[in-house]
Amino acid sequence: MSSPRVATASRPAKRPAPPQPAPPASDDTLSADALSADAKRIAAEIEQALAKGETNAITLEALQALMAAVCRDYAAQVEAGQEVLPLGLLSSVIPIEAMTTANGLLRAVKLAVLDLDLWQNRTGRC
Repeated sequence: MSSPRVATASRPAKRPAPPQPAPPASDDTLSADALSADAKRIAAEIEQALAKGETNAITLEALQALMAAVCRDYAAQVEAGQEVLPLGLLSSVIPIEAMTTANGLLRAVKLAVLDLDLWQNRTGRC
C-alpha cells in the first residue's frame, strides 16, 4: 500500500524584484574631469574650424551659452580665491581678440571701461 500524501500548501514562487529605475543623473554626477575633457574637445573643434577659415564655427546661441558658462565658472574660481588667468600664457589669442572679447563682454552687461576701472580700484583686482 502506498503511504498517504500529506497535503502541503503550495507556496508561490518568489518573483525577483523588478529592476529599479536608475536615479536621474544630477549635476554632481558629471565630474570636473569629464566636463573638462568635453570643453577641451569642443575648443579644439572650434579652433580647427577657425583654421579652415570658418568664421561662424558655432551658432550665436551656442557661443553665448558657452561664453556665459565660462564667465560664470571663471568668476566663481576667482571668488573662491584661486589666482587664475582666463587664458594660459601660451594661448593663441592675440591682443586684438582679447580686447574685442573684453569690450563685447562689457557691452553685453551694460558696463563701460570706466565701470571696470572703478571696480578694480575698489576691489584691488587689477
